[in-house]
Amino acid sequence: MAKKIEHLHWPDAPDMWMPYAPAIKVTGGTTIHCAGVTAAPVYHHHPHRPEEFDSMPDDMEGQVRAALENLKKGLGAAGATFDDVISCERFLTDINEQDALNKVWAEYFGDAKPATTTVQVVALATDPRCKIEINAIAVVD
Repeated sequence: MAKKIEHLHWPDAPDMWMPYAPAIKVTGGTTIHCAGVTAAPVYHHHPHRPEEFDSMPDDMEGQVRAALENLKKGLGAAGATFDDVISCERFLTDINEQDALNKVWAEYFGDAKPATTTVQVVALATDPRCKIEINAIAVVD
């Protein structure tokens, strides 16, 4: 069965831009689970070596862009694109920077609006300079 993704909205939903859909219905396809990515290089040493993360951008917009580029590579490895993403979790160290996140998010996702959860956290595991981590679930044919 060919994959079909439906973005579902409430019957009485107002007509306004939102970076997500309240619900996603998927029929057919193969599910891809992408690990969380930050602005840090995906392939880095464990235990962590702080110098490996020195090239990360300092600002939220730059970090979102770098994280989404990392996600794009993971999706590509599975034969997926941002159009195939049905769900994302977004972890920010400062919820006040959510507007900067959504600005870049719109550039990458366009009309694709996965169901999302956005949460403020104290810190991210990769490096204390990381401001955002994103994981995703995608469905491909």
